[in-house]
Amino acid sequence: MTLSVNIQRTLGGFDLTTAFDAPDGVTVLFGRSGSGKTSIVKSIAGLLTPQGGRVALGDRVLFDSAARVNLPVHKRRFGYVFQDSRLFPHLSVRENLCYAARVSGRGARQPGGVAELLGIGHLLDRRTHALSGGEAQRVAIGRALLSEPDMLLMDEPLASLDGPRKAEIFPYLEGLRRETGLSILYVTHNMAEVARLATHIVLIENGQVVRSGTPEALLTDPDMVRVLGIRDAGAVLSATVMAHHSDGLSELRVSAGTLVLPSVDAPEGAQLRVRILAHDVILSRTRPEGLSALNILPVRVLALRRGEGPGVIVQLEAGEDRLLARITRRSADAMGIAEGATCFAVMKSVAVSRTDIAVGLQSGG
Repeated sequence: MTLSVNIQRTLGGFDLTTAFDAPDGVTVLFGRSGSGKTSIVKSIAGLLTPQGGRVALGDRVLFDSAARVNLPVHKRRFGYVFQDSRLFPHLSVRENLCYAARVSGRGARQPGGVAELLGIGHLLDRRTHALSGGEAQRVAIGRALLSEPDMLLMDEPLASLDGPRKAEIFPYLEGLRRETGLSILYVTHNMAEVARLATHIVLIENGQVVRSGTPEALLTDPDMVRVLGIRDAGAVLSATVMAHHSDGLSELRVSAGTLVLPSVDAPEGAQLRVRILAHDVILSRTRPEGLSALNILPVRVLALRRGEGPGVIVQLEAGEDRLLARITRRSADAMGIAEGATCFAVMKSVAVSRTDIAVGLQSGG
């Protein structure tokens, strides 16, 4: 079901005036720290009260200032996962999981199935102080699921975790939508999380919605690089695992050809999303030979955006997909890179890390 949000609230130095729809899938609210993301999700959950507007989940109105509707938190039927796990330290993992089901009055599920989904079955009798950060967040997600919510709200759930713990929890986040069917509103300022998890993106800047749409459309729009951040600019490609080779490389099919990447942990035939950063793409006007780079795709230049510095962002058509390349103005001029030009995009296999590959997520419309 679709979450519809249209709220107004004064927040310190700026006015939060936000309107967007979050369709089925994983909608990510993305913006820099201080842009108003957490205030938005707390207003949706009922933890903050907007000064005006309307919030509805499907045909259920949760807040409507004109109609004087303001459902309390426990009646909004959201599962809320905070940045810190907020587990009860005096209870075991099992007792933490069961608490939400008991308090909500809706939970009919037993913790066993959720524990298996999140890989925490072996932790059920452990006290929460003995958990790692990643384990604690998985328990927090399980507690939210066991309240039988209509939707999950996840506010920077990985922000307090280091790199290895983030890598540990990513597969469980990807599996939530597939296994539960629940839609998720996910808040982050980390572009890697956006590229890996989002099926729909809402860009927030100073309390305003700059734009919303699919990852394929927004992440490869040169005009959005300013909001997304030049260092994180890149594309998300849909891919299918074709083969795993004995030398530790996996072969993936994309719409423009083939990608060869370090061993991908997915079976042949699996559908993947692969993030390709703009600064990892090299352009050549002719098909290069004698290179160590294994990935060469034919592309057509769709647009160029020249910044104030020496860099140029080039939007490329690669089959049915879009890529971004970040090159220097000098190279673009010397090579005659212009709209409509054909060339080849070159990418090193090792430039794509395992954290840039997502399994089984499809983008929304």
